[in-house]
Amino acid sequence: MTQLPGLLDTEAIRKDFPLLDRVVHDGKKIVYLDSAATSQKPRQVLDALNAYYERHNANVHRGVYTVAEEATALYEGARDKVAAFINAPSRDEVIFTKNASESLNLVANMLGWADEPYRVDHETEIVITEMEHHSNIVPWQLLSQRTGAKLKWFGLTDDGRLDLSNIDELITEKTKVVSFTLVSNLLGTVNPVETIVRRAQEVGALVCIDASQAAPHMVLDVQALQADFVAFTGHKMCAPTGIGVLWGRQELLEDLPPFLGGGEMIETVSMHSSTYAPAPHKFEAGTPPIAQAVGLGAAVDYLSAIGMENIQRHEHAITEYAVKRLQEVPDLRIIGPTTAEDRGAAISFVLGDIHPHDVGQVLDEEGIAVRVGHHCARPVCLRYGIPATTRASFYLYSTPAEVDALVAGLEHVRNFFG
Repeated sequence: MTQLPGLLDTEAIRKDFPLLDRVVHDGKKIVYLDSAATSQKPRQVLDALNAYYERHNANVHRGVYTVAEEATALYEGARDKVAAFINAPSRDEVIFTKNASESLNLVANMLGWADEPYRVDHETEIVITEMEHHSNIVPWQLLSQRTGAKLKWFGLTDDGRLDLSNIDELITEKTKVVSFTLVSNLLGTVNPVETIVRRAQEVGALVCIDASQAAPHMVLDVQALQADFVAFTGHKMCAPTGIGVLWGRQELLEDLPPFLGGGEMIETVSMHSSTYAPAPHKFEAGTPPIAQAVGLGAAVDYLSAIGMENIQRHEHAITEYAVKRLQEVPDLRIIGPTTAEDRGAAISFVLGDIHPHDVGQVLDEEGIAVRVGHHCARPVCLRYGIPATTRASFYLYSTPAEVDALVAGLEHVRNFFG
């Protein structure tokens, strides 16, 4: 068995994840390498969900009976846990959404409806990057189309990094918001936050960071990032689907208008007008994802007990090993950084002229679960002249043996297609 420095006790950790014991295709034990799309859920999270539904299921905030008060305490307790997890200055800066996509759409719409000095209009510019997930492209395209703002973006270098050579020309006095991913879901690139944030601050632009591929894998400190908004999602970090987070600076949340209207986000309502509750409730209209938030809180507890520094160290070791092993496969080309420096645990590649969908299907027959396609980052595929990629992504439960299984599976793919 391959031994790498910095690995977690994966034998113990994997016992917490029931799905990792599944047997598929002729008795083969699943090799799950698609955590960048969604992570598996530990028993501790599943138990928290079951306990909520079995013992505490009620709507939150308005009920005065025991079960409703318990549900409210669990829901708001999850907000406290998330605030501590990301080092938010205030729990009231943590807004629950259904996913990171909704969080990013929330920011775009708030800025489109805002008054000065935050308003995005035809005299302003929006800056994103070519490596973004569609969730951090399409909302800004929609805002640009609706307001007349000019949309600009950083390009990519041949080795999968952001091209910052023209940063002063891209981020100018007209720039209203700069929105970019902390870690690319396709390339795995970890972006130079400090450089981009510094330039944005020089011109007075707001900064929005998509941390969907960062929050599960590394220490996420919103104060250290110095951004104005940070979005991430629960289902990639051991939590259920249907729960996301938007963190925003308190003064911005106080000044910006709500995007959705309905119950809970109001202070008073008459037939003529309404006034709004303070943040975070101002941005959480209607019945929220209560059970999902409880599950997210349990996931935060689980990850925190292991330690995000330890998880990051483990994944760096696995990624370094995987990059090295994959480069031993003939005709394989990694799309993105070919070292473990400043890169996350998602590795996308093409294998000769074999279509990624064919690669994925043959790997599946070997029990190996990878993601194929453009991974909601089609502009990246266009940049590198490829229709799609195969992506293997790792997490705290991934092992060197699974990397070896992937490499062996790819050799089987090559033999299959001759």
